[in-house]
Parts: sequence; structure tokens; C-alpha cells
Amino acid sequence: MKLNDIRDNPGARKERTRIGRGIGSGKGKTGGRGMKGQKSRSGVSINGFEGGQMPLHMRLPKRGFNNPFGKDFAEVNIGMVQKFIDAKKLDAKKTVDHAALKAAGLARGGKDGVRLLGKGEIKAKVKFVVAGASKGAVAAVEKAGGSVEIAAPAKPQAEAGEKKPTKKADAE
Repeated sequence: MKLNDIRDNPGARKERTRIGRGIGSGKGKTGGRGMKGQKSRSGVSINGFEGGQMPLHMRLPKRGFNNPFGKDFAEVNIGMVQKFIDAKKLDAKKTVDHAALKAAGLARGGKDGVRLLGKGEIKAKVKFVVAGASKGAVAAVEKAGGSVEIAAPAKPQAEAGEKKPTKKADAE
């Protein structure tokens, strides 16, 4: 047997049906779409249409809402931080912040920073600088001899010379 003699078993691969290519193909003329009507034509968009009856997606009750002011934190548990320190992916001697956690692959996303949560336990003495932390996480870190500093997320500041126009100034 040679490499250039290798073939699939007969019938292992099925060729696609080319529709609308003459009556000899078995899928000619109407191309498997049946006769007449909206669905036999091109450009049909009736997914979810129920003949004028109120569609299912509109009949079902809606729940919840998206908070436009909600913060997006990357949530990190102290147990995982300890695991990464043990695996030498994080340096416990340096300050652990969002950038360090992201570089280690521990914090994904989190436009507004990192929030430290108290699942697991930590033995290493670590200094955290994070955007938020639970009471349990702070207690566990301080018990291990570390510290947690809550840093406010940086807000984009307007330039020093710029002032926002007030309604009173516009009226004058």
C-alpha cells in the first residue's frame, strides 16, 4: 500500500445535491421547494410568523432588565489566588492588582476592575490593590498577614481649562 493509493471507502463521503440543474438531477425545475406560494420564492423572512396570531416570543412574559449603570468587575476568589501563587504564576512579594491578575490569566474582563471574593483560603502574605472586596475576603487576607486596598476606578477627567456649560450661562 502506498500513501497515494489511500482512498475513502465507497459511500463514506456524500456529495452535495446541486439543486435547480435540470430534470435529470431529480431536483430540477422547482428545486425541492414545491409549487407556488411565498416559501417557494426568494427573500422569504417569516421565521416566527404565526399567520397574524400573536407570536410566541411576544406572548411569553418578560423578566428582568439590564442596568445601564451596573459595574463590570472581574471576580476573583482568594483560593484561586493562592493556587496561582503556589504554581508560581503570581508573585506574592509584589502588589497584586488588576494588571497582575490579568497577566496571570486569573482575571478575565472586568472593565471596572477586580472584585476579591472570599471562597477558599489564602496562606500567603499578599498586598492587594483592587476595585472591591467582600468582607470575608478582606478578613481572610488580613488574617494571613496581607492587606487589601480598595482603589477607586479612574474616571476620565475633563481638561483643566474646560468647564461644562451651565443652563444659567446659556440663558444670559
